[in-house]
Amino acid sequence: MRLLGIDYGTKRVGIALSDEAGVFAYPYSVIKNSKNLTKEIISICKKEKVEKIILGESLDYKGKCNIIVSDTNILKKMLEKETGLEVVYENEVLSSAEAERIQGKGEMLDASAAAIILRTYIDKNK
Repeated sequence: MRLLGIDYGTKRVGIALSDEAGVFAYPYSVIKNSKNLTKEIISICKKEKVEKIILGESLDYKGKCNIIVSDTNILKKMLEKETGLEVVYENEVLSSAEAERIQGKGEMLDASAAAIILRTYIDKNK
């Protein structure tokens, strides 16, 4: 089962994919957060034959919702409606920091953070 991971940000959104078996996660792309975001994600889902979407749940260090939770809730509902796919949350705390520690800063940092979110989901659901 191919999975798509999302690291949502107010400026950029990282996208990761799993292999077809849903075992490995790898960075895919970084999309500018714009009015076309949902369309672009839907296009990737169709092109890559995605069967489930894993969306980073933005919580603070105390497990409380942060300022972008309402945006991710809207994105989740829109993706579920437009794709018919299940969209599940996975905690994203420190995913960007971990990605930066592993690879340093770069244009694919958000995609790498999405891959970490996706890997966490895969590992928990083996």
